[in-house]
Amino acid sequence: MFKKILIANRGEIACRVIRTARAMGIATVAVYSDADANALHVQQADEAVHIGASAAAESYLIADKIIAACKATGADAVHPGYGFLSERASFVEALSAAGIAFIGPPAPAIAAMGDKIESKRRAKAAGVSVVPGYVGEIDGTEHAVEIAGGIGYPVMMKASAGGGGKGMRLAWNEGDVREGFEGVKREALASFGDDRIFIEKFVEQPRHIEIQLIGDAHGNVIYLNERDCSIQRRHQKVVEEAPSPFVTPEMRMAMGEQAVALAKNVGYTSAGTVEFIAGADRSFYFLEMNTRLQVEHPVTECITGLDLVELMIRVAAGEALPFGQADVQLNGWAIETRVYAEDPYRGFLPSIGRLSACKPPEAGRAMVLGAPALVRVDTGVVEGAEISMFYDPMIAKLITWAPTRAQAIKAQADALDRYYIRGISHNIDFLSAIMAHPRFQAGENVTTGFIAEEYPDGFHGAPVDPATRDAIAAAAAVVQAIEAERAQLIDGQLSGHGAEYGEDWVVEFAGEQIPVAVMGDGASFGVEIGDREVGVSTDWRVGSPLFEADIDGITRSLSIERQGSGLKISTRGANHRVRVLTPRAAELARFMIPKVAPDMSKYLLCPMPGLVVSIAVAEGDKVEAGQPLATVEAMKMENILRAEKSGTVGKVLAKAGDSLAVDAVILEFSA
Repeated sequence: MFKKILIANRGEIACRVIRTARAMGIATVAVYSDADANALHVQQADEAVHIGASAAAESYLIADKIIAACKATGADAVHPGYGFLSERASFVEALSAAGIAFIGPPAPAIAAMGDKIESKRRAKAAGVSVVPGYVGEIDGTEHAVEIAGGIGYPVMMKASAGGGGKGMRLAWNEGDVREGFEGVKREALASFGDDRIFIEKFVEQPRHIEIQLIGDAHGNVIYLNERDCSIQRRHQKVVEEAPSPFVTPEMRMAMGEQAVALAKNVGYTSAGTVEFIAGADRSFYFLEMNTRLQVEHPVTECITGLDLVELMIRVAAGEALPFGQADVQLNGWAIETRVYAEDPYRGFLPSIGRLSACKPPEAGRAMVLGAPALVRVDTGVVEGAEISMFYDPMIAKLITWAPTRAQAIKAQADALDRYYIRGISHNIDFLSAIMAHPRFQAGENVTTGFIAEEYPDGFHGAPVDPATRDAIAAAAAVVQAIEAERAQLIDGQLSGHGAEYGEDWVVEFAGEQIPVAVMGDGASFGVEIGDREVGVSTDWRVGSPLFEADIDGITRSLSIERQGSGLKISTRGANHRVRVLTPRAAELARFMIPKVAPDMSKYLLCPMPGLVVSIAVAEGDKVEAGQPLATVEAMKMENILRAEKSGTVGKVLAKAGDSLAVDAVILEFSA
């Protein structure tokens, strides 16, 4: 067994590998860039080595620096995590030449399956059904247009060395190919150091199903059931679950056996994933093989009881798998959501900055709908950490397990409500809204088009059901009552002019004024809302960011943030602006003139902190609605900014290469 492992990665996956290595009694070495000097994985490892500047191309992607760090620390093996160098055959060969073990598949298997073009050739040779497409070299945009026309629209343009949703773009027509092909090449080069692209038919109404494999050097390859990763946005997975509500036992066996046959054909060892696209008739096609550990591996661990990182380490050390195919469990249901630093209310634009507050839900066992459940948080950041523009915007992976799918979804929704983050924007409301969505809960028609179909005009918060409406009103009223009680007890108030409040309040919420009355104190309250009373039991104290309570017999967690004279309350997939006023103040509030926001329609603003890749117009140009104006790169993804209406460019205030803050002015229109 290895004595010391270097993790050639960062963030939550580096912390994940460190956790297992420590449990196995193996020392760990972290590597870090300038931006990660104070990162959590650096703190958790036994040793840490600085390997370069913040940009991945100057640090985490340089194999020589990783090997030098191994030699300097005496590490005898490298775990690559996912991304970066994890699927570089040349990296494995360089490690081997230096006498360092690679905790992953052999170089020939990576070369065969890690390259998306070659993997399709090998899959065809092995008799695996593949999606129609072009798997040769593409010379340029004109060649890409010719190929796409031959395949038939829609088509997907994908980076050959890609993964993680980067270097991918859907084209519905020739114009989309002409506009997007070069951008895909640039994204591919920036993310993977390889700008080769392939084009394949896009299967409409598809499900994304993947089979987890584990193989050893003794000829054993076993499939560990499937994961359903159909909930995606811009081809980036958002929610994953295991098993899939769509897959039958017969389909699971067929996909698993096909994946195993493909892996054996290329001499695969270690953990790997064969991804399939499945049609409504349960036909399935090979997409690609990820020759590494997947981001969503925890859901497989939850339903099988296996530690995939430990199995990878043991296989790399020459051990045989300690179980056979018949021993693989399928126990319960697991859901994983990816908590990202992005703003779903602003088109999911990336958010960078400092986590001024970050309190994840308590990990461990819980009870949900009368059944035992498990909450797991895999993260690489802590409160006070910086979310950088240089890397993936992931804050954490939130995983829940329970005996049934409905219980696992409820456990996930409850845990999301208890996740408290401040300082940056995040997607927790969006994830919570998905958990509450009837189509997702039914599980029968969850395709990769789910987000685009259910949120065609963007995300504006989940709808509020009557019970949640009453819960928000009751929670706001109780918060106000507790704060008012404390105000009345402050010493030294001017005689006859101290704070005095009664039971009656008015809650301003969702454009209406709701009269309420709050009775009780301490930890138990009765809140009259209209003609009904809502019971509230809570130990909330002034200043606590979470209002955790039993409200009308339901355990709820609501995020509470004081903003001016009101409250921002977040729960069950939406945030709400709420004010609690005395009846007299509410009466007078009706006469207040609303503040009108300034008109910014004459400007093109940078929607996120990022780097200007290109400006597509010049001063004096006339533009039409939908026309590309500029391209901004943030977190390795290119974002095309388009004109919202026709007009004339008055001033160009930014140029390619500029680093802009959010809401910085790029263009000003004269008309």
